[in-house]
Amino acid sequence: MSAAAFALVMGAAFMHASWNVLLAGARDSEAATAVATLCGCVLLLPVALATGDVSSAALPFAAASALLHVAYLALLARAYAGGEVSVVYPVSRGVAPVLVLVVAAVALGEGVPALAAVGVVLVAAGVFLVGAWRELPAMREEVDPPPSRDLLFGLAVAATIAAYTVVDAEGVDHAQAPAYLALLLTPSALAYALILAGNGRAEAMRAELRPRAVLTGALLVGAYGCVLAALRLADAAPVAAVRESSVVIAALLAAVFLRERVDAGRLAGAALVVAGVAAIAYS
Repeated sequence: MSAAAFALVMGAAFMHASWNVLLAGARDSEAATAVATLCGCVLLLPVALATGDVSSAALPFAAASALLHVAYLALLARAYAGGEVSVVYPVSRGVAPVLVLVVAAVALGEGVPALAAVGVVLVAAGVFLVGAWRELPAMREEVDPPPSRDLLFGLAVAATIAAYTVVDAEGVDHAQAPAYLALLLTPSALAYALILAGNGRAEAMRAELRPRAVLTGALLVGAYGCVLAALRLADAAPVAAVRESSVVIAALLAAVFLRERVDAGRLAGAALVVAGVAAIAYS
């Protein structure tokens, strides 16, 4: 991987971790998620219009992905409403590629390479260290919120990530990536915002209309843009592997800015998740 590609992927990792930490640290994570995503769509729109090139064959995939993204946004926002980034983020980002691998092996009949199997074991061990180990009676600690809650949300978010990843892998073949992203992200952002407004959260969303939301939205689409640029300079496997360094970055940012208790066990778990995803990517 060239130095330029590496810099782009690390930039994507930092931006992705940062917008997650910003949402988790917001006064109202759900309202902030709705507003930030809409801001990201507004920033993405000029690029999407400039690149264009969307085939009608992409529309069913974009529609399915939009529905899945509504669930993703809702689960992620609820997870961060009192949850810990250093648990939710590593679990969701690490388990998702494992689920995609399982779908490919079971539904499509594809074999699982030995290196990918090692990656699954590493991700499982990492997830255990990130949160599950705290549930062992011998190591139980009083924490707020309970790790089990964050683990469950992390797994649920991972399921939505895996689902839209499978859908988007097909859909992006029929459109330029920025246009396809706008096609799925805009309706999902609007739908999520309308759901919140229908539940009496319009005022909370208005309160989130501030520079922080624009920054979060910019980081959201910027992370995706950096990955796209890196893929023009390097193969997908190393890009995907380096990209998952965001797991460790998110844990460190959560410790510094959100004052989460990120101890050696949790950091080691995040590192194992990165190693496991890298093994899957290279398999």
